Amino acid sequence: MKAAATLMAILAMTSAAFAAAPKAPEPAKPVDAASFYAGRWYEFARTPKSFNAGCVAGFTDYQTKDGGITERDACHAKTPDGKEEAVAGPLKILNPGANTKVDVAYRILGGLFPIHREYWVLDHGDDWFMIANPDMTEVNLYSRLPRPAQALMDKMTKQIKDLGYAGPLEFPALSAAKP
Repeated sequence: MKAAATLMAILAMTSAAFAAAPKAPEPAKPVDAASFYAGRWYEFARTPKSFNAGCVAGFTDYQTKDGGITERDACHAKTPDGKEEAVAGPLKILNPGANTKVDVAYRILGGLFPIHREYWVLDHGDDWFMIANPDMTEVNLYSRLPRPAQALMDKMTKQIKDLGYAGPLEFPALSAAKP
């Protein structure tokens, strides 16, 4: 009986912890997959993570290949002119029609161990977008321009916080590319 009570207490705490976890809001509007998941987007803000420490001038390239979409995320080590580091994998749209929820299977170690990451496009315009994982613990802000206007960066930073993101944001050095 004592073991059952302990198990119930653990389950209750676990449920409470999951219930308290932030959840990303549903995406604001659909994405036109053909134009959105094509070309280059430049990252200007993100949740700091150990695996991208020292990663600056980040960008994401979307490419249609063999009837599917490939996502390639890259950045430069320490400076915008530093060595490029990249990871890529196939992108699967999880909600066709709205096209706002995706799973990327990043291929590492020669593709032997794909790492799946789910992202939601929370909001977007023609030249910007913001994504988060479903539990809203990781976010990234992007622009079509390598050096977006400060007003856009400020607007998006405020908006992601208004949507419920409570974590830190970092603003790595931007691309040396000219718009």
